[in-house]
Amino acid sequence: MRQGQKDSSDMKEGKKRRDDFPEPEDSNKCRWCRFPLLVALLQLLLGVAVIAVAFLMLAISPSLLTRETPHWAGIILCLVSILGFILYCITYVPDERTSMQFIVKLLYFVLCTIGLVISVLVMAFAGHHYTQTSSFICEQVGEDCVCTLDQDDPIARTFTYEGVSDCEVITGTLTLYFLVQILLNLFQALVCAVGAFILWKHRYQVFFAGLQIGSPSTQRWQKV
Repeated sequence: MRQGQKDSSDMKEGKKRRDDFPEPEDSNKCRWCRFPLLVALLQLLLGVAVIAVAFLMLAISPSLLTRETPHWAGIILCLVSILGFILYCITYVPDERTSMQFIVKLLYFVLCTIGLVISVLVMAFAGHHYTQTSSFICEQVGEDCVCTLDQDDPIARTFTYEGVSDCEVITGTLTLYFLVQILLNLFQALVCAVGAFILWKHRYQVFFAGLQIGSPSTQRWQKV
């Protein structure tokens, strides 16, 4: 009888100790909760979309300036997303080094912040050019399209778009592309802000380091 009571007591004590240990995390659940893969995926998709729209704008006229075709903003976002995928992968290497993880997370946070600033700048440029092109008065001069904001002003600044066979492309299609760039970069800025906020909130992500503290009897673990 005593032996049965002893066994029952040992089972209860063993169960209590197992409860004190962190339960093993499911690999799929762990991946989604430790770093939001959706953030990096959205950054990649938005970056590719910005690049595609920028080259479509450049196809209208080769004389468009670099600030008017912000493919560079999309390239930066693609680099940030690639770094996010790297961070997603190295978090789950069994023998990961904390210093490498910290460096990658810090770089991702910094690049997300830079991406946020760049997206805001692109929105400012695109908004300015959208206001201009929507007010343009254009006329065809050979193979070029010459536009101005006020035809009655003899000293008004003129904008020449080379290789444009129809000025309707400038006042219509190009204006629409500027509006699309504003929307895409707005979403980019929001996604970058979310990515930076996640790392900032969790102090560059809370991850399980496997450090055991306390007395052997309690067997408690701590996340750092």
